[in-house]
Formats: sequence, C-alpha cells, structure tokens
Amino acid sequence: MAIQRMDNVGIVVEDMDAAIAFFVELGMELEGRAEVEGPVADRCTGLDGVHCDIAMLRTPDGHSRLELSKYRTPRATAPEPRDRPHNILGTHRVMFAVDDLESTVARLRPHGAEVLGDIARFEDSYLLTYVRGPEGIIVGLAEQLS
Repeated sequence: MAIQRMDNVGIVVEDMDAAIAFFVELGMELEGRAEVEGPVADRCTGLDGVHCDIAMLRTPDGHSRLELSKYRTPRATAPEPRDRPHNILGTHRVMFAVDDLESTVARLRPHGAEVLGDIARFEDSYLLTYVRGPEGIIVGLAEQLS
C-alpha cells in the first residue's frame, strides 16, 4: 500500500506567537490553534505527561500544512547550538515556492530572518536562498524564473 499524501510537517517551537507571525508573513494561513494532552498524545509521542499548544498553518493552495508545537510538559529540549549549520543530520529545512524572492526576504527580516548565504541563481530556472527564522528554523525559498 502506498501513502495517500504528506499531511503536514511538524516543528517544535518555544515562541509560538513569533513562529506564527513569521509563517503568516511568508504567506501561510493560520487554520487554528489548540491544546493537546492526555493518554493519546502520550502514546503517540512516546512521552509521559504531554501538554502542548499547537497551531496549524496551510499554504495558500491548500495542499501543504505546517504544525507548530509548543510543549508545556515535558519541556522541549534544544540542541546546541541553536544556529546549527545546514548540513546537520536530520530535518534541515522546509522549502517554499514564492513569487518574488527578494521581497519575501525583505518582509521576513523584521521577523528575525537571516539569509544563510546569498541569493543564488540556478541557471535561468530559479532564484534560491535559505533563511534562518525564529527558533533557528531553516526555510528554503525558491522563485521560478521561467
């Protein structure tokens, strides 16, 4: 049996409001917020005493979603350093297609976005860059040129 679709990508954050503001500025739509706790959450995550706040955001086309989670208990642990390099093992970024890469970066800077390298041109096809947003989250941005 094959998978049906990718439902969402989950990211654990400390500052939920800052993370929501960052992704809303990027162009995602907040679907809703909720609290999650209890035996089902404990069994699903393999943790004891789970109590977390979640926020679900979706892309404008409705096909992709991002779930932000802020753990009240057990407290989230932070890998060090927070500004890990892009080549660390594990999930390293979420990529979004954007209409205008330079204006998107400019809009995200007040929300803490820092360009990791530079804006790069891949042939005549794409402008690409990676930015580090709140919580050290690396977000890829791609503008199709042709």
